[in-house]
Amino acid sequence: MRTQVGIIGAGPAGLFLSLLLQRAGIDCVVLESRSREYVEDRVRAGVLEHGTVDLMEDLGVAERLHREGMPDPRLDIRFNGNVIHIDLPVLTPGRMVTVYGQQEIVKDLIAARLKRGGSIVFEAEATGLSGLDTNQPTIHFKHAGKDETLTCDFVAGCDGFHGVCRPTIPGDVLKVYDREFPFGWLGILSESKPFPEMSYANHERGFALASRRSPRLSRLYVQCTPDDDVANWPDARIWDELHIRLGDEGRTELAEGRILQKAITPCRSFVSAPMQYGRLYLAGDASHIVPPTGAKGLNLAVTDIRVLSRALIEFFKSGSAARLERYSATCLKRIWKVVRYSTYMTTLLHRFPQQSAFDRQIQLAELEYLLNSPAARTTIAENYVGLPFEEE
Repeated sequence: MRTQVGIIGAGPAGLFLSLLLQRAGIDCVVLESRSREYVEDRVRAGVLEHGTVDLMEDLGVAERLHREGMPDPRLDIRFNGNVIHIDLPVLTPGRMVTVYGQQEIVKDLIAARLKRGGSIVFEAEATGLSGLDTNQPTIHFKHAGKDETLTCDFVAGCDGFHGVCRPTIPGDVLKVYDREFPFGWLGILSESKPFPEMSYANHERGFALASRRSPRLSRLYVQCTPDDDVANWPDARIWDELHIRLGDEGRTELAEGRILQKAITPCRSFVSAPMQYGRLYLAGDASHIVPPTGAKGLNLAVTDIRVLSRALIEFFKSGSAARLERYSATCLKRIWKVVRYSTYMTTLLHRFPQQSAFDRQIQLAELEYLLNSPAARTTIAENYVGLPFEEE
């Protein structure tokens, strides 16, 4: 097989890139190790920045988003009986976020890619890369029990944290910045009416979050130990903790329902640099992971693709590699700002095992400051709806 851009991974990063390149008349092939059913049913976060929604509109794939997505103009932070209201359109005029599940985005992007004549090879597991320092790199993959190759001009590594692309970069070139937090999130998907706003909570017993996936589906989280077992969390215990941590001891706000999914996710930050090596360009989780507290993972992948697509289009249209050469540096400016924000929200809202009485008072003082300072709330709002794009 031969193409101009070989894209490894049919998550949001790879699919957005394929549509942007396809629109520009650039040939590309998407290789995905899983089946179509698997990637379309894989539940992930779904808080979309203003810019992510704009990109979907620009690509003509936002019809169902506008029909089924839920515009979210506010988020709340709860602590010690107080509620901090962060009104996004007031603090960031004209901007807000939209709740729309990542798996729904993937469905929309796959349907558009295939309808427009694009190629996605499902159940094609990339096993390695070669020739990255040449102008004809090759992706080696297995498909239908056979060893296959895809030769291309560039490789886009959109294959996630555990993919083959990042490890291909030599260890003496790649620098890794990593932080594992001493807790995880126990998350559930429940058939129940959600809270009216995205609601974060800092409680003596630990962090909690009430979010939504649809008018009838709630996505709820409680802080737990990173090595905890879901078997230790029967449904009744989860609901009890959520009521307590969200300040709903009277059980009048949080609606309970049948729990459809239950899983524990670790909290970590991970950034690798550079994001390019030879003709390989990393995007999304292949290069960085942020704590879920800031709701930034998908959105950060989309901004990577915005930069990468423009760089590739410029190369194929004009022969200039200037944008490609500064791809990593451009993306990392935004990535580190997002890591900063996600780390701030994580340290603000969670209880740490070794947290001293002094640390706790500083945390509460910060929350009190947010409660009474429009300027402080604006800082959170600006980051939550999405920072301005970096100049390229």
